[in-house]
Amino acid sequence: MLKAENLTKQFGTHTALNNLNLEIKKGDIYCLLGSNGAGKSTTINIFLGFIPANSGRALIDGHEVTVNNHTTRDLVAYIPEVVNLYGTLTGMENLEFFSGLSGYNYSKEELTSFMETAGLQHSAINKRVSSYSKGMRQKVGIAIALVKKAKALFLDEPTSGLDPHASNEFSQIITRLSDQGVSTLMATHDILMAKNLGNRIGIMHQGTLHHDLLSEEISHSDLTRIYIDIVKQDV
Repeated sequence: MLKAENLTKQFGTHTALNNLNLEIKKGDIYCLLGSNGAGKSTTINIFLGFIPANSGRALIDGHEVTVNNHTTRDLVAYIPEVVNLYGTLTGMENLEFFSGLSGYNYSKEELTSFMETAGLQHSAINKRVSSYSKGMRQKVGIAIALVKKAKALFLDEPTSGLDPHASNEFSQIITRLSDQGVSTLMATHDILMAKNLGNRIGIMHQGTLHHDLLSEEISHSDLTRIYIDIVKQDV
């Protein structure tokens, strides 16, 4: 579903990505661990078509990603650390607006179903988003992915700042989407989240993917040790 082939990105003299090779299959939850500047967000931004690579290719469902490529953008949904919604609109109105931008025309009943599938309480659906917690905003973001029928989901530090209950709810929803065949690439600093949620874990440092691990084959303590050994190279 997602593939990076020798993906390289430079900003001036700084190499943000160095020959990244990565393959994420249908239904995979791939957690990309790394400190700030490791290349996680750059990877996501290239897949989303926000920035171009200097060399190599990013592919989504066999389609090569280029900047402002509507074919690949229609296949994906993006949930950043802070989901940008219109605060003066209700959750329902936001979902209706964004589904319209994607070319879909759903009934109120269908939109309500998407919101409830994403875990948003029924009582909040018609409240203004300005009153929402971060966790509630994330659920609207997931509902937007559902209305788009996204095949791939990109998450950038989505659980940062969430309380344990909201973080657990979020993980359960992503797992359900995985069971439905949605592929997920998540950038995170949270080792425990990566171990518990991802079925695959990548560890990046200074633009290079150092490890590509199966979650079931590594313990939390070993994952922590490997991650710290890589990150402390900066110290």
